[in-house]
Parts: sequence; structure tokens; C-alpha cells
Amino acid sequence: MSSCTAAELMDSSPLMAAVPAPTAQELWQRYHRRADADTENALVEKYLPLVASVMGRLAMTLPDHVDQDDLYSVGLVGLLQAMRNYDPSCGTSFESYARVRIRGAMLDELRRMDWVPRTVHEKARKIQEVMSQLEQKLGRTPTEVQMAKALKMTASEYSDLLNEIRPAAFVCLDATNSADGSDSGNLYEVVANPSESGPVEEVSRRELKQVILKRLKDLPEIQRKVLALYYGEDLHLREIADVFGLTESRICQIHSQAILSIRAYLQRYEAGTVRSAAAKRS
Repeated sequence: MSSCTAAELMDSSPLMAAVPAPTAQELWQRYHRRADADTENALVEKYLPLVASVMGRLAMTLPDHVDQDDLYSVGLVGLLQAMRNYDPSCGTSFESYARVRIRGAMLDELRRMDWVPRTVHEKARKIQEVMSQLEQKLGRTPTEVQMAKALKMTASEYSDLLNEIRPAAFVCLDATNSADGSDSGNLYEVVANPSESGPVEEVSRRELKQVILKRLKDLPEIQRKVLALYYGEDLHLREIADVFGLTESRICQIHSQAILSIRAYLQRYEAGTVRSAAAKRS
């Protein structure tokens, strides 16, 4: 009878067959019972694709000098914080909760790096102001042609301007307004944080959600669809461009116009001037 090594016996024994990896649900149950390091590491490995996905979407708006490895590391920290703060009873799936926290951590790092020049932010705010004024006058969302005319430039020049402010437009919904026009606080914070929940915060989140949904209904159809595909279906801009048969640059312009329109609406809402536009429509 030929001799066998211990390793061979272990490999051939049915009792030593490979144990299937635990599911996400099993890991979460174990993590909630006892938050040990091994389970936490296993969960991090399970959700690493979320970090890569968020990173891939942000990377399209980043200039060359931004170190994407550093940004990825920040995203990992965001994922870990999301895991430690997540409460299943809040009614939000972990994937949705984590995406927002990862993106928020990355955007915070980008703001710290001041990667968008101040002049770009100023141009974006100028467009928002003109857009808000036009909407109050027209009682609806202005077209790109009307925006170009109000800014005293050609349609081509306005398209170039939308491309120039693209980085600010991708970030601006993640920052609330402040009196001096600078970014202070983040709209991603409206996602439930179980350690900070309360009746006031809940009402504020619900109100903000309703305001943004109302604004979305008033946007042109193509803008609504681009936002839905980008934020709802997690498609990349080039994939959305293929859906519409347009160039990626054109989709970027449509996205920027839509985001700036929402931003301008939020400014008017906070200033209490939204009703005046509704009155004009009637």
C-alpha cells in the first residue's frame, strides 16, 4: 500500500472539501453579533467593487494631476466607515448607503486638495444665477440657446463653457449653499446616519428629497433620462452616449445643464422665491 502525505490525505478527504465562502448576509449577521477583525476584513473584500465603481465614475471628471491611488485609499476609508455606521433598520440597502459615503469621502478629499480652480466655481455660480433669473422670468427651465443669449455668447461658446465647468457641475450637488457662495456641508449627508437620526433631520431629509423630485419633473426629458441613467443605473457617460447616439461631450453638457438647473432651483427655494416662478406659469 503506497504511503500518502498528510497534505494528500487532506486534499482527497471529502471532509476537507473546500468550504463555500460565506454570503454577504451571513457575514453581516456575524458582524452584528461580534464585530471581529476577520469578519470586517471579509466584508471589506466583499464590497471592494463599490469603491472601484465610484472611483471609475469620478475619474472621468478628474484632471491628470490628481493621484487616483490616494483617492482610492480615501474611498476604502469611506467604505469602512459606512460598514461601522450602517444600520439595516434605516431602510436603505448597504450598497446604496456605502456608495454615498464612499463618494462623499472622495469628494471631501478633492475639496481638501482644491482640485477645481476657483475661476471654474465662479463661472458655474454665474451660470446658476443667470439660469435662476431666466427661470423666474420664463416660468420654466431655460434652453441652452436662451442661456447662451442671456450670457451674451454664441451657442458654441456656451457649450464650451459647460465643458469647462464640468468638474464643478459633477461636484456641486454634493455641496449645500452658504452665504458667501462657498461650499460648506454636503448634501450626501442627507442619507440616514443612525448615530445622528432625529425628527428634525428626518423632516429635513424628506423635504429636500421632495424639492429635488419636484425639480426633476420640470426638467427636459433628455436631462431627466441622463440623470436617471447616470445616478440611478450607474452607467458611465460613454455608455449613456451610446444609448442616445450622442457624443460623450454632449452628454456631459446635458448633465451639467441639468445639475446646474437643480442647484439654481435649490438656491431659489432656500431664498423663498420658488412660488413666484409658479405664479408666472399660472
